[in-house]
Amino acid sequence: VQLQACGGGLVQAGGSLRLSCAASGRTFSSYAMGWFRQAPGKEREFVAAISRSGSSTYYRGSVSGRFTISRDNAKNTVYLQMNNLKREDTAVYYCAADTPRVATMRDDYNYWGQGTEVTVSS
Repeated sequence: VQLQACGGGLVQAGGSLRLSCAASGRTFSSYAMGWFRQAPGKEREFVAAISRSGSSTYYRGSVSGRFTISRDNAKNTVYLQMNNLKREDTAVYYCAADTPRVATMRDDYNYWGQGTEVTVSS
């Protein structure tokens, strides 16, 4: 599975961004997807995950209600809509793949995108 993430950038606090991650190499609907992020000097942390069909989603508490993960299986793409961004959301965001069900642990995922940087200014 190859993953290509994009959509990061510089945004003011309170603004919005939408990240995209295009997948190739295997039937997209056969695996759940996740988004993680890594801030400078910190461990990579779970952000959101979505099931194979898109019917189930899961979020870390600090982004629940502000971020929305979705997927389009016809386009082999997963999205992360980020609203009301805060400075603490600043990080490199990574999409991850190849888990049979919604998962929150890094070790549950076998494939990772290259990361897209999100910077939130005050």
